[in-house]
Amino acid sequence: MQKMMLDNGDITKLNVDAIVNAANKSLLGGGGVDGAIHRAAGKELLEECRKLHGCETGEAKITRGYRLPATYVIHTVGPIYSGIEQDARDLYNCYWNSLQLAVEHGIHSIAFPAISTGVYGYPIYEATQIAISAVSEWFDQHPNYDIQVIFSCFGTKVFQIYKEELEKRM
Repeated sequence: MQKMMLDNGDITKLNVDAIVNAANKSLLGGGGVDGAIHRAAGKELLEECRKLHGCETGEAKITRGYRLPATYVIHTVGPIYSGIEQDARDLYNCYWNSLQLAVEHGIHSIAFPAISTGVYGYPIYEATQIAISAVSEWFDQHPNYDIQVIFSCFGTKVFQIYKEELEKRM
């Protein structure tokens, strides 16, 4: 069964197969959700990330979760918002490529933050539409893969925007 759900809380505390890290290109930690994931996972995550040699925008790489409840962390680099068409393609690819890694690693529950909507400045309404579209289209192209997707929203405003967008699609 494929399902999209919402959570209004701390992505580092979710008991899922994988959480997605809205990482920077170095994969070596940063602010926001990236920093929170690195702190919660412990220094072993940083050590493994060093071996990945970074990640390009729109791509995704996977590591173990270490001290997190999640078995894996999928690191993806969202676009720094500039208003060009490529931004939307790159953001879409963050979700798509993360889900592709999920299949490759037998992941059946995954939590995404609102990628690129923090310091990278992607407008939350547009980013939410892209996130839900990417996951919906991925579901359509992989109808036999059972996976639960959780959009982990940090704050009431983000949660409400995701809720409204999901309700439009039901």
